[in-house]
Amino acid sequence: MKHLLLALLSGILLAIAWPTYGISLFIFVAWIPLLLVEYQLRSTGKACKGKVFLFSYLSFLLWNTFTTWWIWNSTIVGALFAILVNSLLMTLVFLAYHLVAKRNTAKISSIFLITIWIAFEKFHHHWDFSWPWLTLGNVFSENITWIQWYEYTGIFGGSLWVLLVNILLFHSLRLLLETKDKRLFYKRIGKISFLVVLPICLSWGIYARYKEEGKPIEVVALQPNIDPYEEKYSLSNEQTITLLLELAKEGVTENTHFVLTPETVISQGVYRLEEISQDKELAPLHTFLEKYPQLNWVMGTAIYQVLTDKSKIAPQSNYNPRQNYWFNDYNSAFLLNSFGIMGFHHKSKLVVGVENMPLQSVLKPILGDIMIDLGGTVAVKTTQKTPSVLSSLSEEKVAPVICYESIYGEYIGQYVKKGAQFLGVLTNDAWWGDTQGYKQLLSYTKLRAIETRKSIARSANTGISAFINQRGEITSSLGYEKRGFLRATLLANDKVTTYVRYGDYIARLCAFVGIGIFLVSFLRKRSEV
Repeated sequence: MKHLLLALLSGILLAIAWPTYGISLFIFVAWIPLLLVEYQLRSTGKACKGKVFLFSYLSFLLWNTFTTWWIWNSTIVGALFAILVNSLLMTLVFLAYHLVAKRNTAKISSIFLITIWIAFEKFHHHWDFSWPWLTLGNVFSENITWIQWYEYTGIFGGSLWVLLVNILLFHSLRLLLETKDKRLFYKRIGKISFLVVLPICLSWGIYARYKEEGKPIEVVALQPNIDPYEEKYSLSNEQTITLLLELAKEGVTENTHFVLTPETVISQGVYRLEEISQDKELAPLHTFLEKYPQLNWVMGTAIYQVLTDKSKIAPQSNYNPRQNYWFNDYNSAFLLNSFGIMGFHHKSKLVVGVENMPLQSVLKPILGDIMIDLGGTVAVKTTQKTPSVLSSLSEEKVAPVICYESIYGEYIGQYVKKGAQFLGVLTNDAWWGDTQGYKQLLSYTKLRAIETRKSIARSANTGISAFINQRGEITSSLGYEKRGFLRATLLANDKVTTYVRYGDYIARLCAFVGIGIFLVSFLRKRSEV
């Protein structure tokens, strides 16, 4: 019973630390009960892998359930899959720690847990079932004054901080239980508290000294508030464009450089890539741009491309059996100005199941064409290898970040390396309803501002649209389920931060160390712990 309660406590602490409803300080002690369960089971000297698996799975299941239950609003199958499978993956990583700890000293096994967990988080950013929502470094997204040093480390610096503090506190508690030496315990707690406070103080110093830089540009973000379950596929493209123009006419001035719309706001009667420039439905936009020749319109849309050359058929290409042709289906953004369409970006980080069926060769024969609806447009989408930067008439460069892409720090860094001077996030979070889902995604976006030191304009279908400055502060926002626009002057700069330059170097180093410890641990005899 004691172990069960401790496992439950870890899951609850992890959950109540999470943004946007939690208190992030709890994250520094959330792992301790679970680590104590594992240590006590291991210390019995009996075979206990099954118990470690069950108790850790319970902890991670609680964490995943309480923080990502909102997927249920979009699909029951998707919610169950995301919660159960992600909990399982986390459990397997913790079980690996248990196996290594039985063969190594406390110091080596602690280093292994830190490094292998961060390696897992990094892996979770790249494989077919990518779901990095619960990366530990994301937990401080509501405490931006604590983590201004993310411009040097990215979110994996936060993961390292969390795990290191938890493990040091756990070992201090373990010594107290074994030696009953309270004086030593308090001394160690004082030192560990310094490890918590010092990064926060350093961050406050960076925050206080940081001055935004760059060229002022005026940006308008539109929020049409279209219900994805009722209106999105009933409104014609002409009706949607008319609605967008009505909002733009209120928001655009002679000084406006950019207008941003949400992800796939145009989705009915999908445009063909080769013909979109001449499509008659876009004529009202061309007429509007004649009145504002300096304006650049960044539009989220669904686009398809017929493949006449069979050599260009890729694993993500789709087949139309009725008309016997192959095609690519894109979730895209394009930039339109008085000279026409000046560039495209096709979404590269896809939502599992909705836009990409992972492990198609294995799952498709079993599941057929079933989709796990986690939000966004429902189709097997085609990606491009690297992101595209869109340039305005006066050569300001925007990163057209589409929805889920905004959770990937190193990927966003690729936009900056290509010259992006500010980030334009186009998203549609309405599939999840009025839950923590869209709030968390907005909160995570603040981390990208700090990592890149780029201003962010966010256009969300039903909200929350927002402007975020280079310190990660939301300077203005338009609430959920409100129709309207936001206008602000952002600073577009050419700054390349340490994190952008080197990417997820912490995670790569952790992967090297963690895998090395794992391999060595099983190539030699157990040592006395």
